[in-house]
Amino acid sequence: MAINVEITRNNNENAASVLRRFVKKVRGAGFLQEVRDRRYYTRVASKLRRKNSKMVSLERYSKFVEQEKLGQGIKDAK
Repeated sequence: MAINVEITRNNNENAASVLRRFVKKVRGAGFLQEVRDRRYYTRVASKLRRKNSKMVSLERYSKFVEQEKLGQGIKDAK
């Protein structure tokens, strides 16, 4: 994924305007946005892993409901 952005300085152009043109070209190329989109990418888990995770959460929830019925739910920490 190599995107090259090249700017040549004109005769009577100062550094700030060259930098401004460069930043504008980079934004127009979409390179920066693509990098930001990929920053927090997480892979999709396999079906077996999702199934096991769901089973664990269902088991925890059923234990919680059972304890709540017995009156042993979460106690207030005072």
